[in-house]
Amino acid sequence: MSPGISLAGATFNVSVVIPAYQAAATIAACIEGVRTQRYPAAQREIIVIDDGSRDATAEIARGYAGVTVISQSNGGAAAARNRGWREAKGTWVAFLDSDCVPSRGWLGALVESVSQPDDGAPPMLGAAGKTLGLDSGSEAAHFADLIGSLDAERYLSHPLWPFAPSCNLMYRRSALAACGGFDERFVTYEACDLHKRLRETDPGAFAYVARAVVWHRHRASWRAYWKQQVAYGVGYAQFARRYADEIPWSLDAEARAWCETARLALRAAFSGTNRVPKERLVHRGQFVKALAQRVGFDSAYWSQIERNRWST
Repeated sequence: MSPGISLAGATFNVSVVIPAYQAAATIAACIEGVRTQRYPAAQREIIVIDDGSRDATAEIARGYAGVTVISQSNGGAAAARNRGWREAKGTWVAFLDSDCVPSRGWLGALVESVSQPDDGAPPMLGAAGKTLGLDSGSEAAHFADLIGSLDAERYLSHPLWPFAPSCNLMYRRSALAACGGFDERFVTYEACDLHKRLRETDPGAFAYVARAVVWHRHRASWRAYWKQQVAYGVGYAQFARRYADEIPWSLDAEARAWCETARLALRAAFSGTNRVPKERLVHRGQFVKALAQRVGFDSAYWSQIERNRWST
């Protein structure tokens, strides 16, 4: 295990960074989950970044001894995570979302996966764990469970753009500092962009750890899910603009994407006769997801504002 680094008289091996916005309903369970980890408390710190919340998020977090709470003006998740790792005193920085609850072995499993013998190999870049749904009683949340919406193992297997969702993710702090951290211009997809840049500059390996389980509260309503997926579409459009040389997009590609969305719409419309409820739900959800992402993508990709943003 790496010895940790010392800043301002404190030494930790790992810093847990929790970005939080309007999280009064969930932040207590998240912090409790970290405080009750089997990992030694003396070797970890907890940092909550209150990103301009107007509710009691910061007040609730400050009620826990040993938790560092930093409030800032609302700047988005990327800005909050950047503030967190820059304030961190640990060798490793583990990111956890405020609507998540980690299993008791989560942090220990992540740290164990990056511990290395002194064999001359480059230090590990980081690790990601398995994320499952929590209290997924609504149709929208159950759909997210059925499709594995936060399946890091699947995302990390992508042949071109592997990454892990930032709700259950750990990087070496020195690697984050070397690349500058998250690009705060992104609405979403900042985790994919960061992982790409880290892989290009850091030789360390990255591990997927199925034992590092986190439970995540998926969007409970279709309205909230729609809003989330529109934001994902905007983020992917920004990613495509950022890496335009590697992600060619054309009117032909746009037409094909809309044809696929139409196909999903027809499948959803005719799935009412399907006797398998899960399949009906998946067909409906996949259409909602595809349409929302197309709306978000088109609103950003063809925007002159976004073209200007990524041309500099």
